[in-house]
Amino acid sequence: MRFRRRPVPRGAVALVTGASSGLGRAIAVALARDGAQVVVHGRDERRLARTARDTGGIPIAADLADPAQVRRLADEALRRAGRVDVLVHNAGVGWAGRFTDMPDNAAGRLLAVDLAAPIALTRSLLPPMLARGSGSLLFVTSIAGRTGVAGEAVYAAAKAGLDAFAESLRLELRGTGVTVGVLVPGVVDTDFFERRGAPYERRRPRPLPPERVAEAAVRAVAEGAAEVHAPRWLRLPVVVKAAAPGLYRTLAGRFGEHV
Repeated sequence: MRFRRRPVPRGAVALVTGASSGLGRAIAVALARDGAQVVVHGRDERRLARTARDTGGIPIAADLADPAQVRRLADEALRRAGRVDVLVHNAGVGWAGRFTDMPDNAAGRLLAVDLAAPIALTRSLLPPMLARGSGSLLFVTSIAGRTGVAGEAVYAAAKAGLDAFAESLRLELRGTGVTVGVLVPGVVDTDFFERRGAPYERRRPRPLPPERVAEAAVRAVAEGAAEVHAPRWLRLPVVVKAAAPGLYRTLAGRFGEHV
């Protein structure tokens, strides 16, 4: 029997980064369906306008690699929506290939968007949540940050850092009314892989529809969950790596480490 999940509080204001397409768009649509007012962020203004139109949301374009634009995003979200109750850190960039082949400026941009920007945006929007005694932070990380991935060393490092930041913040905010959750997705059927420079070509695991992963994200927000994997079996390699790291590395080397 499948139980209906608890909805996000109707009227809550949710800021979703990276919402112009893919998983971010699907999360924004799911939140709006629950009755949340969404503020949608992205860089592609045409696609962002479409997401805003489909969700009744407020579009704000910004390049998260620029700290000044991160601050502007926070200020404009508060000015136009009045408050932010739910902050979903979904925006991210990737790069695939050997680390020694990575262009000089690619690592800095990836770390800025995937790690520095979520920290800075949280720093700007967390104080009002603490003042109200309620709020929800959701960080979209990756299985790459839990296990490591050959060919994506910097991306995996950024996601691991985001995981550690979220875990530390969760401990710090205990009892404040502000929840901190992490969504750990595997392969999602979006154009992320083409944008990172290498399409996803493995037969298994099969990519999940972004709408299915978005439901997991909204469930994490609604229930205040500390951690949600999508798909759920994705916990298994993490458990194996923690319990038997030698065995995990042997299996990873034999069956492939690339996502």
